[in-house]
Amino acid sequence: MRTGVRSGRRRWRRRETALVGAGALVVALGLGGVSYVGRDRVLEQDLYLDTMAVSVSVDASGTVHQELRPVPATTGDDALLPGSRVLRPAADASAAEVTAADAEATAQRDWLAAGTVPGAGTADEDMARDALLDLHVMTADDGAVLAAGSGPWQYAWPRDGAFAAVAFARTGHLDDARRVLAFFQRAQERTGDLEARYLPDGSGSPDGRARQLDGNGWLLWALGEVVDAAPVAQQAGLLDDFASLRHRSEDAARAALQTTGRYAGLPRVSPDYWEKKETKPTLGTAAALLAGLRAAERLEDHAGDTGRSARAGSSAATLAAAIDREFGPDYGRYPGSDRRDAAVAFLLPPFAATADPAVVSALGAAADQMARPAGGLAPGADWHDDGVSWTPETAAVALGAASAGDDDLARRLVDFLATHRTAAGSMSEKVLFDGRPAGTAPLVWSEATTLLVLDALDDEDQLDG
Repeated sequence: MRTGVRSGRRRWRRRETALVGAGALVVALGLGGVSYVGRDRVLEQDLYLDTMAVSVSVDASGTVHQELRPVPATTGDDALLPGSRVLRPAADASAAEVTAADAEATAQRDWLAAGTVPGAGTADEDMARDALLDLHVMTADDGAVLAAGSGPWQYAWPRDGAFAAVAFARTGHLDDARRVLAFFQRAQERTGDLEARYLPDGSGSPDGRARQLDGNGWLLWALGEVVDAAPVAQQAGLLDDFASLRHRSEDAARAALQTTGRYAGLPRVSPDYWEKKETKPTLGTAAALLAGLRAAERLEDHAGDTGRSARAGSSAATLAAAIDREFGPDYGRYPGSDRRDAAVAFLLPPFAATADPAVVSALGAAADQMARPAGGLAPGADWHDDGVSWTPETAAVALGAASAGDDDLARRLVDFLATHRTAAGSMSEKVLFDGRPAGTAPLVWSEATTLLVLDALDDEDQLDG
């Protein structure tokens, strides 16, 4: 069992080029002659690390200790025992440490074998295995899912945890999914409020960052997906075990909807997955809460609480109408805008029961607006024009495309994610304009979402077959 998490903090170098000319930038790489022209500075950021892995040691008393440690950038899987996220023992390791490391590697392989691997038998299998192993080691014993491996990402976000829980449940690791949901049920305020992110022990926020409304939607959606993925005999128990999370999140989501004013029916202003201060409602928050309220309606009906189910359904209908009124037909990031972001995908399956053709069209337009030189996507059309692809938003759009039947777009984006991983097979947060992975790794939200994409593509393949 892991006894602690080591931060592995370092002073990482961050380099950005200067602006050239009047609002335009040209960057050229000597060897390949690759260039990029954009409005903003081109980001030249190092890859912080290749992945995170378990380090095993044995003390003088024979007690085995495990720590989660960073694998330095460009080290690759040579630092790992095959088929695992376990660091190879040092040359001077004791026989006991070698044995303990092998045992942990075997346990990780056994954990993989106990579930399913999306994309099995295809070129995607290797990526899916690596992603599952990353999720496995980044999830602490108490259910806290660390967002990534370095510095300020070593906290538990409700959004990232929700996607990890669904990925666990879809791949046959129901106990892991339950642990993740239980962590947030313990951490959640009685009012239903959720911090933007939590310390790994669940004791609260690491800083003064504003709370976010979307967490209630994500966790309700995740609970609905986990219950659906569970064997029928276990579903009632899950509903009972997570009644507190269900009720508090549902009440908070309903209370967040404005009843008067210009944006009646939409949630009050809150940061969303862009994690910045907002002055207007965003589609990211609205879509997440809609997914959560729709899940709550189903969950409460399943639990036999017709009153709660009706209230959640009524709020979902009010919110859905407000989204169509204020964001449609273009479904931009802000009301009345045609400048889209990745949140368009949150209006499609698996967050909605069916794929609205207008939203599917908007998703394709969003992918065009957000395209970046290496082949991935920016978080939105109005994000910095610095050439950088962001893997979580790329994966989110791929999920919307796969779930809506646009396999060509989904496949193209999945191939981008597969091609631009670190040397250890993990996904970094960013990919620079020339295809180099950059920033922190492994990014759990990206990997969990990609597993859901592969699962959706598997379903499509089965239907085609």
